[in-house]
Amino acid sequence: MMRDAVKTIGNLIDKQKTAYISSVDEEGFPNTKAMLAPRKREGIHTFYFTTNTSSKRVSQYRNNSKACLYFCDRRFFRGVMLKGIMEVLEDAESKEMIWQTGDTIYYSLGVTDPDYCVLKFTACEGRFYQNFKSEDFEI
Repeated sequence: MMRDAVKTIGNLIDKQKTAYISSVDEEGFPNTKAMLAPRKREGIHTFYFTTNTSSKRVSQYRNNSKACLYFCDRRFFRGVMLKGIMEVLEDAESKEMIWQTGDTIYYSLGVTDPDYCVLKFTACEGRFYQNFKSEDFEI
């Protein structure tokens, strides 16, 4: 059993360059996509990503906010799945909070680009895998 889930899982997440996010499509099937690591995280409860407002994923989250995040440490064959809710944020404060220099490569009109939005994931529970064992945990 993990002594400190926030520390153990937070350390795993911080070392990953890729996050896998899942949404639910119109037919009820899960859709998973690799994303760049979250721009910001608050413990293991809240995560912020950048994406295109026009993306299929944003459309799916607007229809069904149930979501899943997965982080995998391939070197040590460990991983964590987080279940929760994904919100699509388009307010100036949220967009400015995670904007980085160089983002104009993706959003040519800058931080006010209408095709730039923030995905905010809020976890409610998770499952951690390491040493050939899985462990559920609440957040």
